[in-house]
Amino acid sequence: MQRLAYWLTPIITIGVALFLILLLYRINQGEAEAVLPKKILKNRQKSNEIPKDSGWLERFSKSERLGYFFPVNEIYINLDLTQKIVHETIYQLKATISDPYQLFCLKEELKQYGLKHLLKKDSTGMRLLIRSKNQNKLAQLVKTLKNYQIMATIVPFKEEKKWKNIK
Repeated sequence: MQRLAYWLTPIITIGVALFLILLLYRINQGEAEAVLPKKILKNRQKSNEIPKDSGWLERFSKSERLGYFFPVNEIYINLDLTQKIVHETIYQLKATISDPYQLFCLKEELKQYGLKHLLKKDSTGMRLLIRSKNQNKLAQLVKTLKNYQIMATIVPFKEEKKWKNIK
């Protein structure tokens, strides 16, 4: 047993050393070209000439250098900034809901009208906010909500400023 342990340690050490030498040789094969004479390198460069007006992606794809390749494609975006942006008036419907029955009726009516809405819970109850460009649809909804004793108002939409200027 002692004899086996005596010879096993140097054999494992030599095996690991050979493995590391082969691994380092495979990794650094591309760098061996840097040691070649300059004449041989110039001949290789002439045969692999890449036009300078081509994109960077083509230059990388035609190069023989091993190593890191960029994973990004070249992207071109054309923007037409000559069109005028038309600002449409956006209206906001505000309503306060005080009991669960009103909330149920409100949700059923909103399903019928197909309007996206936001409900916020406050200390006074639930607040409804609906933003839409169609004022007639909102006016019809206000008339319908009056049947359920829900008071709603339509106002032009203005963004709320949540942050105050710090001086």
